[in-house]
Amino acid sequence: MTQSIKTAGQKYKPFLAEFDARGRTAPIWLMRQAGRYLPEYRELRGKSPSFMDFCFNPKAAAEATLQPIRRFGFDAAILFSDILVIPEIMGQPVTFETGEGPRMQPLETPADLSRLSAAPAVAKLAPVFETIERVRAALPDETTLIGFCGAPWTVATYMIAGRGTPDQRPSRLFAYRWETEFRKLIDLLTRASIEYLSAQITSGVEAVQIFDSWVGVLPEAEFEKWSVQPVLEISREIRKRHPDVKIIVFPRAVGSLAGRFSSEDSIDAIGIDTSADLGWSANVLQAGKVVQGNLDPLVLLTGGRALEEQVANILQKLGNKRHIFNLGHGILPETPVEHVEKLLKLVRQWERPS
Repeated sequence: MTQSIKTAGQKYKPFLAEFDARGRTAPIWLMRQAGRYLPEYRELRGKSPSFMDFCFNPKAAAEATLQPIRRFGFDAAILFSDILVIPEIMGQPVTFETGEGPRMQPLETPADLSRLSAAPAVAKLAPVFETIERVRAALPDETTLIGFCGAPWTVATYMIAGRGTPDQRPSRLFAYRWETEFRKLIDLLTRASIEYLSAQITSGVEAVQIFDSWVGVLPEAEFEKWSVQPVLEISREIRKRHPDVKIIVFPRAVGSLAGRFSSEDSIDAIGIDTSADLGWSANVLQAGKVVQGNLDPLVLLTGGRALEEQVANILQKLGNKRHIFNLGHGILPETPVEHVEKLLKLVRQWERPS
């Protein structure tokens, strides 16, 4: 019999149970589960003049958050927003170009940092917090609500380059050339992220994920300075303010360096990317943490036998301990809906050995 994790007036929550009292099957949610692969999302998105307008429209963002829950019944909903709302409140407006991603005026020299607010007003993100309240009110009792932020390094890479880059060269060069000034930017982002996540939790999220999507390019010493230190500062302060919230970190493409988070008390789960060694993840990360991941999004796009085999491999290697099934990165827009339906069936029909 699966043990229940309940709060007042709420039903059993498989996602939260995984952190404390493992159930018979692994809970599942997918990164970017609210997105362009869903026809209802595309219809909704077409009603907003821009992506940022969409993110700051509580009614629309709440609907986007809820769509994959209605269709698939995932065990957790992920707040529909974007990691770049933080630069917005810091004085660096963001636009999204169709097919090209985010654009903003780059921070090319230390002098450019003067354009940023020294005390970002998280209250400007009130529409995001209203989205959370709307979702919380409409979400099934058994479904967990996850909030998130981008890790300081990943957000900084966009701010300095003014866009996404293949190897994050602009931010890496900035950090090497002007370390003191880069540290100030990271510290500013760290403080803003703490306040942002704390406000999300107050508004109703039960877990938060810190996305360090572009950290895989850093050498070990730089990984420690620009990823581990600020992420731990965020997680420790959130743990102090909100002892019961679950905290997930996703340091993408860092290999064994992910083990740096495995002994940290303020972190509950570690997300692993598609390239992660499952044997190492089971032996090292799962020794003390929940592990989340790590199906290849391309396999979900492919479907068929490839999907069945990779799902079985992940569950056999990770599923016997605390595990949240997820992708190794975000779901691809061209993914067929029926492949997602098949994935949920495969995961939910598998049971841990007694």
